[in-house]
Amino acid sequence: MAKTKRGRVLWNIPSRGRGTCPVCSSTRIKLLYSQTKTDGTSLKVCKKCSKAVQSRVDRATV
Repeated sequence: MAKTKRGRVLWNIPSRGRGTCPVCSSTRIKLLYSQTKTDGTSLKVCKKCSKAVQSRVDRATV
C-alpha cells in the first residue's frame, strides 16, 4: 500500500523545511529538529546536529 501522506506536512513549511543549519553551516538541508540553547532560545537544526554537544549549539548564530 502506498504512503501518499508521507512528507506532505513539509509542503506547508516555507522552503519545504530546508535551509542552512546554524550549527554546521550545511546548506539546502532539512531543518526539522529543535535544539535549545542554554539562554532558552530555540533553533531548528539538521539531523546530524540534533545530537550535537550543547557547547557547539551555544556557539551557533542565527
